[in-house]
Amino acid sequence: MLYDLLGGMGVDYPALNVFRYITFRTGGATLTALLISFMFGPRIIAMLKSRQRRGQPIREDGPQTHIVQKQGTPTMGGFLILVGLVPAVLLWADLSNKYVWIVLLVTLGFGAVGFADDYLKVSKISPKGVPGRVKLFFEFVIAIAAMWALVLVANEPLQTALTVPFFKGVLLQLGGFFFLFGALVIVGSSNAVNLTDGLDGLAIVPVMIAAAAFGLIVYLVGNAVFADYLQVHFVPGTGELAIVCGALIGAGLGFLWYNAPPAMVFMGDTGSLALGAALGTIAVAAKHELVLAIIGGLFVLEAVSVIVQVISFKTTGKRVFRMAPLHHHFEQKGWAEPTIVVRFWIISVVLAMAGLATLKLR
Repeated sequence: MLYDLLGGMGVDYPALNVFRYITFRTGGATLTALLISFMFGPRIIAMLKSRQRRGQPIREDGPQTHIVQKQGTPTMGGFLILVGLVPAVLLWADLSNKYVWIVLLVTLGFGAVGFADDYLKVSKISPKGVPGRVKLFFEFVIAIAAMWALVLVANEPLQTALTVPFFKGVLLQLGGFFFLFGALVIVGSSNAVNLTDGLDGLAIVPVMIAAAAFGLIVYLVGNAVFADYLQVHFVPGTGELAIVCGALIGAGLGFLWYNAPPAMVFMGDTGSLALGAALGTIAVAAKHELVLAIIGGLFVLEAVSVIVQVISFKTTGKRVFRMAPLHHHFEQKGWAEPTIVVRFWIISVVLAMAGLATLKLR
């Protein structure tokens, strides 16, 4: 909005040219989302508490400490993140950019699926919400629609192509399979973040770290000069997604203020599904789907731990981990919750740096 209103006035008022710079608007989006979260956070949490008298239902088969320590904490805190994210993007982004709208609509769509799941949990006072197959159906519908839009927006030869890290000239043309592949990236990223969201502050910080990394990536691949220097594929228009990443970081910081141990509110599926889908869509748009597996490696580990646990138990009757996802395994081993959270944050930082290193190692 500000880009349209003030950016074009730079000819007459040179000082307003700053509104044309992606870096300036990214900073503005970050601060705006943070301020909105601070302004409305207490009211939203109070509203959630009043409507969720017993808070988020706690799994009986989960760590027993959670039943005692986390009982009564409201969920759907992802609503607070979206309240900060969406206005900040609408205020600072170039609203004629189609990539911005695709990512925003995917984020809200997955947020709606998560909201329905959270609502059923708190209304039925049960950790079981929307059946898994139903959730996956709607997630794939949204993801495939997003892939169709992304393919239409992209330029040849990148429309249905997969880029490979470390190889500057490699383009794997997937054809129609690219729709399914991209949808799997978006849905997989969404659910991986959802699985990671099990301890206070555990998911939101790695999400912000990944958003910061991808904010830099989209800025570089969306700039012809930088893309040519780094010998990565230039994807026109994706630079504007840096504003979305900045808003995500600001909204995440605002949420973390209330989610820091002991949490006043849980993210819930409303937030985790939305944020994971946003990261996945940004990665597909920027043609860095495989790099997402590196930068979001912590989410991958959490998801793989669940898959391995289920396969092992069904085939052999034995468990590989004491409890899945992975963070619960370390809880059962006696690690304190803050220890697990901080160490997982450190892992996220290392993986983000490794992912960014692929920009130059080609």
